[in-house]
Amino acid sequence: MNRELLFGTAYYPEYMPYDRIETDMKMMKQAGMNVIRIAESTWSTLEPRESEFDFSYIDRVLAVSEKYDMQVIIGTPTYAIPSWLERKEPDVMAVTDKGRKKYGHRQLMNLWNPVFRAYAERVIRKLIAHTADHPQVIGFQIDNETKYYGNVGEQVQAMFREYLRETFETTEELNKAFYLAYWSNSIHDWEDFPDMSGCVNGGLVAEFEKFRRKLVAEYLAWQAELVGEYKRKEQFITHNFDFEWKKFGADIAQDGYSYGVQPDINHYEASKCLTIAGTDIYHPTQDELTGAEIAFGGDSIRSLKNDNYIVLECQAQAFKYWTPYPGQLRLHAYSHLASGADGIMYWNWHSIHNGYETYWRGLLSHDLSVNPAYEEACVFGQEWKKVGSRLMHLKKENQVALVVDNHSLTACKWFPIDRDLSYNDVVRWMYDSLYEMNIECDIVDVHALDASKYKMIVTPALYSADEETIGKLERFVSDGGVLISSFRSFVADEHLSVYPDTQPHGLHRCFGMSYNQFTEPGKALVKGKKVQFFAELLKLDGGESIADYEHKYWGRYAAFTHNYYGKGHAYYIGCYTEKDVIKDVYRTAAEEVGILQAESNFSWPVIIRSGMNQEGKKLHYLLHYSEKDRTVLCPYRSVQDILTGEIYRKGDSITLKDWDVKILEEI
Repeated sequence: MNRELLFGTAYYPEYMPYDRIETDMKMMKQAGMNVIRIAESTWSTLEPRESEFDFSYIDRVLAVSEKYDMQVIIGTPTYAIPSWLERKEPDVMAVTDKGRKKYGHRQLMNLWNPVFRAYAERVIRKLIAHTADHPQVIGFQIDNETKYYGNVGEQVQAMFREYLRETFETTEELNKAFYLAYWSNSIHDWEDFPDMSGCVNGGLVAEFEKFRRKLVAEYLAWQAELVGEYKRKEQFITHNFDFEWKKFGADIAQDGYSYGVQPDINHYEASKCLTIAGTDIYHPTQDELTGAEIAFGGDSIRSLKNDNYIVLECQAQAFKYWTPYPGQLRLHAYSHLASGADGIMYWNWHSIHNGYETYWRGLLSHDLSVNPAYEEACVFGQEWKKVGSRLMHLKKENQVALVVDNHSLTACKWFPIDRDLSYNDVVRWMYDSLYEMNIECDIVDVHALDASKYKMIVTPALYSADEETIGKLERFVSDGGVLISSFRSFVADEHLSVYPDTQPHGLHRCFGMSYNQFTEPGKALVKGKKVQFFAELLKLDGGESIADYEHKYWGRYAAFTHNYYGKGHAYYIGCYTEKDVIKDVYRTAAEEVGILQAESNFSWPVIIRSGMNQEGKKLHYLLHYSEKDRTVLCPYRSVQDILTGEIYRKGDSITLKDWDVKILEEI
């Protein structure tokens, strides 16, 4: 366990136009930084020719790090291969729907190719053996933002066929599970199982995606096992999980940000091999800064192991529309801590002078000199040196769980809710509404859900739900919990085969309603607000309507329903509309189970995130996402701002400047 908050950056002296390691270390220490990450993208530098290893730059960085007491995280360099490997062994490249990948980009290899594995294992062993005993090395990052890279090559397909044989045993059971008689897709000998590249069965494709996600988790576990042979007991193993990238412009990486559940890896499954979870979170800023992406990412990663985590990459300047306004970089940093992070690291220290990410600017601009971003980092870096021990290991006991599911995400790609509404759009609609109301939640994988920990569970578009999950949720409500589910929930089984009975399957009595029609909303309204994209026409069967559709024809159907079931309550949201409407449901539901706190009197742009620090003190982060100054009244009996020492009592005025932060410790 770290003894201080980690504050640092990815560092690439091999990318520099000239040698300036000493200068960089001095600047980092001046900013209050205490950690760097190195090596994770430098295989061609570490092994310039086959079997010829050169760790001289690693040794230089470690030597200077020791001089300046800078901690180091070593990344395994396997997510970008050297060109000599592709030239010698072209079969290491992944085969996708578009053919064999061409060398150049990162993350384009077949992770299960035995030749790739042999070379990867060798460089990992050499690097970790070389660095593990160094006193500055505190941990290891295995690979980088790992996924399956669209791999549909014959090796992966052969492994999938074997998986199907083990899972279903007979072709008859396979045909039955996925209804493969449709369009003559059924098979009667395993040798006849076709290439998945042309598959048109959404359930079978989803099974293939689930299988490949499983392979990714196994790949990371393989790397973790290798590192574990060399690392010291106190050194950690982490990985930088990323999120689905929301694009808002041209089809390039620079136009987008971290948005939702990552389709190509299951974070919960893959995190089991780690000693501490890590993440990369990038988000809008300037006038678009809301803090929601930071909170969503943090709540997701913290919930993987129910523990603190490290932000291994986040932005300093990056693109033109991410250049932070004064105060925003500091607000970013504290926002990460407020979600339970034990530190942040920038990608990266300096702006690269030539390469694919030339204009994904680092903390330093291309002139490698002091700039406003660096100066602001110095401000909160020095703050952390003074008060960091009081901010570490923030623990939360949230009473709300928002359930996510990779399989339902895949289902909603194959069976879209609407061309303009994705699974992650629904997830973020339901999450952001909670966030803006200051109702904190854990974001929990459906297979990791321990319902007994929570008073309220929210399920956005849980399209695929097996009988075990449905039974768990039914018992949760019966025992006194509150369940809030959206449209397109409990539609299909684990094979994406639609249940052939009353919808929502297995829970229609719990919700006190059913439906057998859904529609384009057209001109429909609910509570005077426009309904968009999708509407289920809900028929009451013991429950009550919270809101009916306002429409000449659909007006006889409910849009939102509530039902008393056992000792609990079940709410169903049958359509997509404005967040104000769903917030009314949340408010009523939260009151029913007594989870509305003092923070609920505030709403975005004033966000309050709370927890218990390692000293057993309750902390409340007041995060102000606005350029307009405002005054709020202190909701707590007696608190002290850790950053200024100022004391506030209940009802006192607290002045929040633009992009301000207060950290209130109960006294």
